[in-house]
Amino acid sequence: MAQVTTTLSSLKDLTGAAATATVTEELAAPKLDAQGRAYATGKRKDAVARVWIKPGTGKVTVNGRDQSVYFARPVLRMMIAQPFGVTERLDQFDVVATVAGGGLSGQAGAVRHGISKALTYFEPALRPPLKAAGFLTRDARTVERKKYGRAKARRSFQFSKR
Repeated sequence: MAQVTTTLSSLKDLTGAAATATVTEELAAPKLDAQGRAYATGKRKDAVARVWIKPGTGKVTVNGRDQSVYFARPVLRMMIAQPFGVTERLDQFDVVATVAGGGLSGQAGAVRHGISKALTYFEPALRPPLKAAGFLTRDARTVERKKYGRAKARRSFQFSKR
């Protein structure tokens, strides 16, 4: 792409230059590995998920097990399916995820975050709907650490007058 530089003498010339300038919108190229998969890391609370997506039938495997076995609660499975619902890509991608740390709720959030990022790597045009739904933002809320002189992070020991 050749870049043309023009010098403007006044602000009135700026409006004319803006009208004649051509805007080329270039989307980023898909980031795929040798097997045609997109990889992303998702995080939530203390959970970290490594997620690979590839075109397929909608099968989701988490730590070597089916999603209905690993995430028994329907709410957690619904969380994982949200990025596909927003982008209207239900049952079009196979997902393989490995999750470590945290509890089941944090792990489901981490997988959702990873799927959303991987979808943007696979198909960059899907970024705006995922961003608008808030799936690309890493939820930074974590458990507060315990402080010394306290029973928990903020709770004091029971006060005894006598």
